[in-house]
Amino acid sequence: MEFFDFHHHKKYIRNGIYNLDIEGIPPDFPYSIGIHPKDIAADDLETQFSWMKGMMFNNCFAIGECGLDSLVPVDQKIQEEVFLRQINIANEVKKPIIVHCVRKFYEVISFRKKASQPMIIHGFNKKQRIASDLLANNFYLSFGKAVLYNLSLQDILKNTPLNQFFLETDNEDFNIEELYVKVSEIKGITLEQLNEQILDNLHTIKNG
Repeated sequence: MEFFDFHHHKKYIRNGIYNLDIEGIPPDFPYSIGIHPKDIAADDLETQFSWMKGMMFNNCFAIGECGLDSLVPVDQKIQEEVFLRQINIANEVKKPIIVHCVRKFYEVISFRKKASQPMIIHGFNKKQRIASDLLANNFYLSFGKAVLYNLSLQDILKNTPLNQFFLETDNEDFNIEELYVKVSEIKGITLEQLNEQILDNLHTIKNG
């Protein structure tokens, strides 16, 4: 059985969504394209957006990762401007948005009403209260390696509706099948049922 890797940085993984780095060349399998907060060039934004728009080929599945990050040395207002522009692009091309967020979850939630497309928080690893608020605002959560050992995160995933999450490796070096096995145990369903549910969720976000 093949397991879909919702967000990864490895070109040898074809069954998933590859995160295309800024100025990168798109692969011939599903990828996401966006301007990460750490990569924002405030004095050259138009070049970055031109690159982004010019690389949205047939295999472009999503916009991102993009979002807000309180730890990068880019002015928050500029981050918000770049995030909003990418949300507007996603609205225009009708593609889901993969969101990067560090200590700015409630600011990200405030942008939800501006998006007509699904928004997915990748690498979710926070508290139940934040998860509940995100889910209540129709975000999807994508979980990674931390689920294998973080008990509180396992509880959060247990309480997350089946139709509102994905699984990913991000830039961690492990086999995503481990994660699927663990999550099937946490959710009390078979691997086959979990795999089918993730594919259903993918179909849902792809179709807006």
